[in-house]
Amino acid sequence: MVMHKKNLRSLGYVLLGLIVLSGTFLLTTSVTAEEPNQPTDEYCLSCHTEKDLSLTLPSGETLSLYVDLEIHGESVHTDAGIECHACHTDITSYPHPELQYTSVRELSRNYYLACRQCHAINYEKTLDSMHTQIAEAGNLDAPVCTDCHSAHYVQEPDNPRALISDTCGQCHAEINETYIRSVHGGALIKDDNPDVPVCTDCHGVHNIHDPRTAQFHVATPELCADCHSNEELMNKYGLSSDVYDIYDLSWHGVDVSVYKARWPTIWHDSAVCTDCHGIHNILSTHDPESMVNPENLLGTCQQCHEDVGPNWTAAWTGHHEISLERTPYLFYVNNFYKTFTYLVLGLSVVYVVLQIIRNTVNRARRSMR
Repeated sequence: MVMHKKNLRSLGYVLLGLIVLSGTFLLTTSVTAEEPNQPTDEYCLSCHTEKDLSLTLPSGETLSLYVDLEIHGESVHTDAGIECHACHTDITSYPHPELQYTSVRELSRNYYLACRQCHAINYEKTLDSMHTQIAEAGNLDAPVCTDCHSAHYVQEPDNPRALISDTCGQCHAEINETYIRSVHGGALIKDDNPDVPVCTDCHGVHNIHDPRTAQFHVATPELCADCHSNEELMNKYGLSSDVYDIYDLSWHGVDVSVYKARWPTIWHDSAVCTDCHGIHNILSTHDPESMVNPENLLGTCQQCHEDVGPNWTAAWTGHHEISLERTPYLFYVNNFYKTFTYLVLGLSVVYVVLQIIRNTVNRARRSMR
């Protein structure tokens, strides 16, 4: 009986020791546990899906803090698992720290810098762009990443493709309206044609340069040639793919090539594609409003050649090879001079050879006397 009590007492001590050790372990683990993770999207959106949620800034502007849950869910960032705190690195809990920005624009221009964390290469390209140059000159309305791509509703920028011109049109509304009426813009908007150029095809994407410079001007023919010298693409629309090669051999093309090679930063007035066809208002040559429609062509030429008359345009062959079907008189004259040139050169060679033979024979005869 005494032994039984001792055993029970020993068992009690063992159980008590286990309880103490368990408590110590629990205390230790709770003290050394890691800090909780950053707030999740669900945590942030539990407040920011309230449509009336807003903040009044010192400028008097009202900053909406509402995020549309449905559209946000379709963002490319959401699909990639990028959550709020990836961009809002200064917000880790609620209540949030007080904003240090006085206006909506100041806030946008500071928060967009978060984009460079993932998109460093594109961010570096923007530093050389015309938009950045304008901002550095004092115009803080110049667009930044979030103005074009948005902040919480980032989508593929070219899906649909017409979205690109719509995005640029937020600032360049008048130009966009002109582009929509052009042969390029009309095909894009009406037919969703993937072959026609949009703003970024000509101006670039993140490294947009000033199109008013001499360098851009003399580079215009090559820019247009990206599409118009593509034989497969041009055949698809019944257009000539020789236009660039023919232009390059013309007086305008030769003149521009010389300036581009030797003095690229000096403005030169020799005509490039956009001087004759227009810039954003390019129309089919069959359109009565086109600058190169036969009825308007003389006026277009007179922009540079003020004193020329109707015969000036009548003598122009266009961006086409001289052919019997299109220009029969020029075709025959051209072939005559080609044949005549080769004939004269051939006869000249024969004459020189005969003279060499004659002089050689005469010299040999004189040496035999």
